[in-house]
Amino acid sequence: MIDIGANLAHESFSLDYPQLLQRAWAAGVQHIVLTGSCRRSNQAVSLLAAEDPARLSCTAGVHPHHAADWNDEDARLIRQLATLPQLVSLGECGLDYYRDLSPREVQRRVFIAQLQLAVELRRPVFLHQRGAHEDFLAILSEYRPSLVDACVHCFTDTHEAMESYIALDCHIGITGWVCDARRGSSLRALVPHIPIERLMIETDAPYLLPSNVPRSQRPSSLHSDKPGIDGRRNEPAYLPWVAEALGTLRGETGDAIARKTADNARRFFRLYPA
Repeated sequence: MIDIGANLAHESFSLDYPQLLQRAWAAGVQHIVLTGSCRRSNQAVSLLAAEDPARLSCTAGVHPHHAADWNDEDARLIRQLATLPQLVSLGECGLDYYRDLSPREVQRRVFIAQLQLAVELRRPVFLHQRGAHEDFLAILSEYRPSLVDACVHCFTDTHEAMESYIALDCHIGITGWVCDARRGSSLRALVPHIPIERLMIETDAPYLLPSNVPRSQRPSSLHSDKPGIDGRRNEPAYLPWVAEALGTLRGETGDAIARKTADNARRFFRLYPA
């Protein structure tokens, strides 16, 4: 399995980071792509990924929540990080009108700036879209012909949105949201229709803990001796539950989903040798 998106620079992982990686490898995760989403995390994940380049890679970008902080320093840093072998994608970047933590006009401008960088640097893009499909699609459609590749990560939108991204030859990243029979019901209905060659899996850790992870295996049980880790923290070791849920919904085994999505991730991020 390959986890295409884990925010391992998040402060909650500072308490048990080495043990977290060991649990991931023991669970069958072969590679983790660490997500960069702001100036601080871009630098942090590049250093973390350099510690184990065979099993860790990273991205660099500015999430729409942080778009208001964007300046020339961010562009310079992304260009600098793009020279490193562990940097396999630009992003996380895109639009988020659900929380609107940055002005929408600024979000659009910063999204475009990062797509232009991805074209210039010949890197795939790791994309975020929530509550902003119309504007996001319009911008992405303009740049997609010039982009190496694109993944709409943590997808939770509609069947129509999924089809529009597939039509643009994008990959779709699915998280533990698909494990929730109640909140994820609409996503569960559409995942069988995602072409298998466009499907990838991720945890988006520490967020979106799969609801099918047994309580005995959740963080509060594993780390009762470490204050600050509660039963809601997600981690890469829980990726098998995403694969199992997808397998059930698609009429395949979890192992088959794990294998096929890992092959897709290797091609997308150029993770060679396999």
